[in-house]
Amino acid sequence: MDNLRGAALMVLAMLGFAIEDMFIKLLADRLPTWQIILFLGIGGAATFGVFLSLRGETLFPRAALSKLVLLRNLGELVGTLSFVTALALTPLAQASAILQALPLAVTLGAALFLGEKVGWRRWAAIFAGFLGVLLVIRPGLEGFDANALFAVAAVVGLSLRDLATRRIPAAMSSSQLSFLAFLTLIPAAGLLAVTTGGTGVAPVPREWALVAGAVAMGVFSYTCIVGAMRVGEVSFVTPFRYSRILFALVIGVLVFAERPDALMLTGAALIVGSGLFTLWRERKHRPRA
Repeated sequence: MDNLRGAALMVLAMLGFAIEDMFIKLLADRLPTWQIILFLGIGGAATFGVFLSLRGETLFPRAALSKLVLLRNLGELVGTLSFVTALALTPLAQASAILQALPLAVTLGAALFLGEKVGWRRWAAIFAGFLGVLLVIRPGLEGFDANALFAVAAVVGLSLRDLATRRIPAAMSSSQLSFLAFLTLIPAAGLLAVTTGGTGVAPVPREWALVAGAVAMGVFSYTCIVGAMRVGEVSFVTPFRYSRILFALVIGVLVFAERPDALMLTGAALIVGSGLFTLWRERKHRPRA
């Protein structure tokens, strides 16, 4: 029963993230990328700041300036900036499909940089997953959109974030890490505004509502993920992360009139299938470790 509750919470989290992506894409119709990131940074930092204060946790622990935390924040920054840009410039379903390669990229990074052992079957799954990414992007073929590479950059950045997180001492809570990551987005948004020479747009009430919705959905999804990991077994709950692509496909069709073709759907299926196989192999061999 606990596993079923955990799975339900994970699916709710993925639905929340898909809705958050929808809000961001709607905002991108009029607001520049740096301004969206600024609003997300302020909203996220304020929310987690209040949460930490209520729990009596310090906002800036000693380890906040450690190399690993700074590296994690850099990965979060690159990932967020790239994915928001991808949402603004490419179809929602395409950006979300590429993002599903994140667990495969983390496995690859753990093998190359952290010395974790990966058997040939998981190497084959990683190769198949990245082949799926190529099918989604379709380089050299008709319909290729270079803007899809922003989603690939998001996978690289978020992989760096997750790999750094694995080495950060448990003394720092996930809420503290999230607060610092959102806080990093604020000056980064200002720097992006200066370097691009962009001017801000005064949001209308509808856009303020979208900003509030995006922040609320992000916090809701984060809370559901934490609950899912605490209630159910990680190896059982984690595969339900891939439900996000299903929600993105539905939202893309209903809200943005997207029409994913067979090649994109095949690539998405390869990415998800490879990720699920990798998780299954990890679960199978974990008891021996």
